[in-house]
Amino acid sequence: QVQLQESGPGLVKPSQTLSLTCTVSGGSITTNPYYWTWIRQPPGKGLEWIGYIGYSGDAIYSPSRKSRTSISRDTSKNQFTLQLRSVTPEDTAVYYCARVAATTGWDFSGQGTQVTVSS
Repeated sequence: QVQLQESGPGLVKPSQTLSLTCTVSGGSITTNPYYWTWIRQPPGKGLEWIGYIGYSGDAIYSPSRKSRTSISRDTSKNQFTLQLRSVTPEDTAVYYCARVAATTGWDFSGQGTQVTVSS
């Protein structure tokens, strides 16, 4: 059973960088064909795809936030990390990390972590 757990600060000030880490157990983040994904849900809105880092280490981002987003990984710790720069209150959301398989889609995710952007 694959398990994912998000961690990071719940409160970030505007203009600062939001940084969240997803720790994965029960499976390696270097295993083909999985894509380790960040998704968020702002209050009162639907899910938004942020981006992913693939099993080979390549990262792809949503075009709407590409200039502010970085996703990296630490294979020794089996973790991947989201950094979202220059945040505004509109980045307030519940952030989820998830595993997405190339052919079958989203199969495992963390329980989500609330991040509030406020001064």
